[in-house]
Amino acid sequence: MKPIYLVLVACCLSAGVRAQQGGGALEAAAADALKKDKEKSDKDITDAKASAKASTWMDRAKLYQNIAAGGNIKLDSAAAMTSYDAFKKVVELDKDKKGGPGKLAKEAEEAMKSPNMYTAFMQQGVAKFQAKNYPDAIKAMSMAGDINPKDTLAPLYTAIAAQQVKDNATAKTQLEKYISGGGKDAAIYGSLAMLYRADNEVDKALAALDKGIALAPGNKDLANEKINIMLTTNRMDEAISGMKQMVEKDPNNVQNLVNLSIVYNNIASKGDEEIRKLESETKKGGNSAKQLADGKSILDTYNSEVARLSAAIKKQPKNAAELKRQLGDVQKKVVEQKAEVAKLEAAAKEAAAGASASADSEKKLAELKQKKSETKALEKQYLEKALAVDPNNYDANYNMGVFVFNEAVELKRAVDKMDMSEYAKSGKEADGKVCGKFKQALPYFTKAKAVKEEPDLVENLTNTQNILKQYEEKKITCLE
Repeated sequence: MKPIYLVLVACCLSAGVRAQQGGGALEAAAADALKKDKEKSDKDITDAKASAKASTWMDRAKLYQNIAAGGNIKLDSAAAMTSYDAFKKVVELDKDKKGGPGKLAKEAEEAMKSPNMYTAFMQQGVAKFQAKNYPDAIKAMSMAGDINPKDTLAPLYTAIAAQQVKDNATAKTQLEKYISGGGKDAAIYGSLAMLYRADNEVDKALAALDKGIALAPGNKDLANEKINIMLTTNRMDEAISGMKQMVEKDPNNVQNLVNLSIVYNNIASKGDEEIRKLESETKKGGNSAKQLADGKSILDTYNSEVARLSAAIKKQPKNAAELKRQLGDVQKKVVEQKAEVAKLEAAAKEAAAGASASADSEKKLAELKQKKSETKALEKQYLEKALAVDPNNYDANYNMGVFVFNEAVELKRAVDKMDMSEYAKSGKEADGKVCGKFKQALPYFTKAKAVKEEPDLVENLTNTQNILKQYEEKKITCLE
């Protein structure tokens, strides 16, 4: 999934552009007036008598709030915080006779929670963000979020800024605020899950994804991210159980059926690596015994040749010189082959010592292959259910096309392993079955393309068409 910064930065920057719009004689005059008022206010608070009055600080608070809300960044880039602090000073200074808040203090308290104060901090935060001053942007927009706890924009932008300085803790906190505030962008739930996953907080990542999926049941990115997390953290039984419950509650939800098929596909794919490893180990053990048998057979051939040449020397004295030369060459090969056989015997003994382990490997290999076969059957079963509910569903058709295509590839590998004699007996028919299987994949890809064109789909469809054309050129009849 894409980081939220990449998805939403354009929106953030557009806010910044609006904050800095201006120009013309009127704007210039207003800016000049603000500048003079600012200079007066800065001077007033240095005066002991004036700075002791709540009204002085109230004027200052409103002035700086206008500076911030108007986007006058050049005049003062921290105007919002200056305004907020000035309002706090009003609350501190303005007391009634009983020691409670006076009229100005009450006004200041309301102002500190007002939409204008929120806007001032947001404008300041966006300006800091644009200047790549992310720490100050975080401070300003966090304040905006605190002023309006129900707001979703401020926590979202704060999280984006936090990600730029790799402050995952703040980013996560702010995205949680976005969600609790009612944020509806499902992609944000995925971004929060990515942050939790990066910090190995798997349960929180899954919880964020579940909230996003509840908000947008058809979002493939969220569903796939959940599957990926389940795969990498060995929680597949939990994932399958939860997804089956969803299917039981809503058997006509195509996306749930497709997602469950994807889970089974990933389980099968994950087992492929272990299968290949065990196949290599088993093959290695079998090769040791075969190589020893072949080595001994060669030694026997050389010994037979020694016996033949020795007898020929006695029977053919005239050819003795040539025969002795040949005998010497063969005897040399006997010595070399005996050394080779000794090495092979050592290797065979080592393999025999591990025979028990090899037997266990073969048993485990058989179990893994059986499990893979069962898992692939379940993958196909849920794809068929999805297609029964919606025959035109893109994902179901595309994934079924890939499923059948991969079955054809497996059949093709078996044909490729045939030797000449095997192929002469059954190769033609086997090729026909391979062709037939590729042909079965074609309508699924074609129907998916009728829904929408994706690069992977177009590539697979073209590849399938080219393969079938090759079989046609070889005059191989497809057997379905």
